[in-house]
Amino acid sequence: MRDRRLELLRPSEIVAEMKQRPLIFLPVGPLEWHGPHLPLGTDPLIAHAVALRVAAQVGGVVLPALFCGTERERTPQLLRHLGFQGDEWIIGMDFPANILKSLYFPEEFLAIHLRETLELLVQQGYRLIVIVNGHGATNQLETVDRLSVEFTGRGLATVLWLSAWSKAEQAASDPGHAGGDETSQVMAVYPEAVDLSELPPLPQPLRNIDWAIVDGQTFDGHPTPDFTTRDDPRVNTSATHGEESLRRAAVYIARKVATALLELGYSPAANPSDFSR
Repeated sequence: MRDRRLELLRPSEIVAEMKQRPLIFLPVGPLEWHGPHLPLGTDPLIAHAVALRVAAQVGGVVLPALFCGTERERTPQLLRHLGFQGDEWIIGMDFPANILKSLYFPEEFLAIHLRETLELLVQQGYRLIVIVNGHGATNQLETVDRLSVEFTGRGLATVLWLSAWSKAEQAASDPGHAGGDETSQVMAVYPEAVDLSELPPLPQPLRNIDWAIVDGQTFDGHPTPDFTTRDDPRVNTSATHGEESLRRAAVYIARKVATALLELGYSPAANPSDFSR
């Protein structure tokens, strides 16, 4: 195709691709604090970048990112793992030291927005809708999963959802927040949006509560003794690393999508076994 981005395609181009494989990708994620060095749109921007790379392998078209996401209050246990006292009221990554709040929506709003979007895509004739989720909040994952199960179960379309950080070797691990991997990924797609000089110079440590930059091990309940991040974005980040990370995620997701297409009786642009590791 000339382009995989739906907003840049003419109706005839969209219909032609739909006749071959009625497949569309929906990237989704909130406008959320990702440290002072990354843009608020980090999650949906990465999800969109991954979706485009998947579509280039299997076919289909990609919607503009849905800049919408939800979060809940942090539990006392997680707050203590982050370095707080445990009795604070903190939603998501909106730590008190941040200079700007995230644009979190209530989960019921996300559900309505996502439901209506899925309904419109079904009406257009899409049979496989792939939600590429860029945000790891538990209530976000539950909302996306519930709607995917419902639409698929009702036979309206097959709705498959995968996280933008999914990779075969770490599909079940927490990727952390605003650390080296996410910073490198944004460097790969929007280098002008990354400014590491907004962070303090090395060797000053990055405390979780000061910067809201948190590694996956801390989210999993294993913080460092001084509550600093292990995944320092000032160290070993690059556009090259980010592109490789995006590629590995896209390969993993492309195999899942290609298999779903074949099960529905449609041919992907390439067979799952053809995708490079």
